[in-house]
Amino acid sequence: MSRRRRGEVTEGEELPGLQVRVTRADLVRYAGASGDFNPIHWNERVAREVGLPDVIAHGMLTMALANRLVTAWAGDPGAVVRCAVRFTRPVVVPDGDEGAFVELSGKVAQRHDDGTVVVSITARCGARSVLGQATATIALA
Repeated sequence: MSRRRRGEVTEGEELPGLQVRVTRADLVRYAGASGDFNPIHWNERVAREVGLPDVIAHGMLTMALANRLVTAWAGDPGAVVRCAVRFTRPVVVPDGDEGAFVELSGKVAQRHDDGTVVVSITARCGARSVLGQATATIALA
């Protein structure tokens, strides 16, 4: 995909959506890559003991999925100059091949004179939002 250029982007533009299935196997791979082996991300008993409904995805994995939406649209992972989110609800990942289905969408919220744009991101799992105030600032070519 080619990199987005300043003249190609308008405020209000919607990004192509992204749907990602997150499985327990994905959580194990992410734990290995990140070094975050907290048992709430792989052990049902521990997750329930601390009041969670089941094993949950790593918050930073959910944030990475939001950034994947933006980098695919921007055409360059290095174009992200800032990202911010509030973790509002966990992504519960049931056991089995189906896992959890995370749906991501975005919209260009602001264009700046310096050639950057701010993208507002929505992340949902089921009918619930899992990230709040999620934004990414992108440097356009």
